[in-house]
This record gives sequence, C-alpha cells and structure tokens, in this order.
Amino acid sequence: MRTVLSLLSLASMARALYFFVDVTSPKCFFEELPKDTLVVGHYTAEEWNDHRQVWEKHDGISIYISVDETFDNDHRVVSQRGGASGKFTFTAAESGDHKICFTPSSNSGRSNWLSASSPNGGIKLTLDVAIGETSALEGGNKEKMEDLATRVRDLNARLNDIRREQVFQREREAEFRDQSESTNSRVVRWILIQLTVLGVTCAWQLSHLRSFFIKQKLT
Repeated sequence: MRTVLSLLSLASMARALYFFVDVTSPKCFFEELPKDTLVVGHYTAEEWNDHRQVWEKHDGISIYISVDETFDNDHRVVSQRGGASGKFTFTAAESGDHKICFTPSSNSGRSNWLSASSPNGGIKLTLDVAIGETSALEGGNKEKMEDLATRVRDLNARLNDIRREQVFQREREAEFRDQSESTNSRVVRWILIQLTVLGVTCAWQLSHLRSFFIKQKLT
C-alpha cells in the first residue's frame, strides 16, 4: 500500500493518475500530511462499455470517499458520496498519516464491474490530487467573490435606476400638481371676475329701473 502512496503524493505534480477499483474492498491510500495542509482532489469514475468498447462515465456510477486520521483512532474527517465525477477537499487538522479511501458502485448490471481482475472489469478511477493547493482554492474563491461583486454592482445599478425613476415620477407629480393648482386658481379668479361684473351690472340695472320708475311717478 505504501508503494501506491508515492503515486498519490506525485499526483499534485503529475496532475493525474488512474487505477482500477472493484467492490470487494475500498481502494485506500495513505498520505502523511503536515498540519494545516490543504488537500484538493478531483476524480472521474468510468466503466467499460461493451458496445462502444471504451471506458466512459455514466449517471449510474457513484463514488463514496472517506478520509480518516489514522493517528487519532481513525477519526473520520471526510465522508461524502458523489457521482461519476466530483471533488473533495479537506485540511489536515494535525500532522500525521491520513487514509483516503474510494468505494465505487454502479447500477449498470455488468458482471465484470464487480472485479477489477476481470477483463475490462471494475471501475477505472482517474484521480487528480493537489496537496497544498491554497492558491487554486483562493483563486476559486476569488472568482466567486468577483462574481458576487459583479452581481452586487448590477443590483446597485438597478436600485439607482429605480431611485431615478421614482425621483422623476415625483417631479412629474409635483409639476402636474402645480399646473392643477394654477389652473384652479385661474378658474376661481375668472369666476370672481364674472360674479363682480354680474353684480355691477345688476346694481346698474336696478339703479336705472329705480330712476325710471321715479320719473314715471313725477310725470
């Protein structure tokens, strides 16, 4: 098992390695990690397609991944199940050996997939492990932060547009209100003028009729 360990350690430099796994027992590797070391792994599981004569992944494949701290009574720090391809990440809390295990399953129904010793049997697991991939993780987080910042800027721009629209509507309402008040005041003034003219006319007519009746009596 320790001979395979060197391959896992080289995965961060060689970028990828592959091996064949069956369901008789999990495929495990041991890696001695310093404290606070970040481990990021990407995997792809493939099964032999008898019709196409190629290794390929499908939705029926799943991989169970576990990471145990062997120096701490096999304390489990990772326990996850993924599909035919995925990613796992953990940080070594303390220095010591860590056991990384992969257990595949498939619903394809092929008999050969149960044993990697059979011709084109088992599951072909391609593993890409980077030890101490802090920069890559920070880069991913940076991209997420930039994406969030872009969304926040877009939301702020939309809010500013809404505020400007609200200010414009308030200005329109104020202008309409001023026009309505001005129109109403002009109508009131015109009515008052009409009433004044009508009053003056009535007074003049009454005065004229009074004078007329007085002259009629005198004659």
